[in-house]
Amino acid sequence: MSKNVTINFSVNGERETRVVEADLSLLTFIREQLNLTGTKEGCAVGECGACIVLLDGNPANSCLVLAAELDGKELLTIEGLARNGELDRVQKAFIDHAAFQCGYCTPGMIMSARALLERNPSPTDADIDEALSGNLCRCGAYQEIREAVKSCSRHNGEGRIE
Repeated sequence: MSKNVTINFSVNGERETRVVEADLSLLTFIREQLNLTGTKEGCAVGECGACIVLLDGNPANSCLVLAAELDGKELLTIEGLARNGELDRVQKAFIDHAAFQCGYCTPGMIMSARALLERNPSPTDADIDEALSGNLCRCGAYQEIREAVKSCSRHNGEGRIE
């Protein structure tokens, strides 16, 4: 029998307190209890990157993290990027550069790209490739994805994505 744990966290800018089973994955928690279904399950073993979210600004495979580990942290999911009906610049760039085929990997790719651009506003191709190395695109849109990320690095003179 699993023990229940109370967690206090922020999800997409909103403070939350929840009781979760100690062995519940963050991915399952996000999809089934927070009802945020943009984060995808591709492999459930941390190999594909479809489930990447940002925890305190860092990319994390939510299939490998327990929901209980969310306590005291800030969680950002793909749903939290758009503000006031406006897509985030990374989301817009993915559309503008057709950086998706089936779209299944896209949320995880966008979250990884977002984290990269926050810590490195002018990434090289090698930086982009390294940052996205944990994300698999089964359709092969890697060049378009790289171009989308590169285009974002030029949007803001301060280097931050708005």
